[in-house]
Amino acid sequence: MSYASTLPAPEAMLLPSLAPNEIVPLLIGATVDEVERELVLQTLARCDGNRTRAARVLGLSVRTLRNKIREYSAEGIDVPPHSDNGAG
Repeated sequence: MSYASTLPAPEAMLLPSLAPNEIVPLLIGATVDEVERELVLQTLARCDGNRTRAARVLGLSVRTLRNKIREYSAEGIDVPPHSDNGAG
């Protein structure tokens, strides 16, 4: 099953055009927390910092995404700037 087929159509365009055999080698050696963090940060960047949209793409609540962002910021990790225009 393709990862893109599990997302709503607009969000499917956010996925890179890499085959699973190209993605897996990039993940080997990384912890689940590191993979999750990178996925969250890359999704935020692809959503132009829109937390509401990124949360929807990731299948998270906006609150959970905000908590993750707060955690990353506390660790000194750069997070794409917020651009929800008042939402989320």
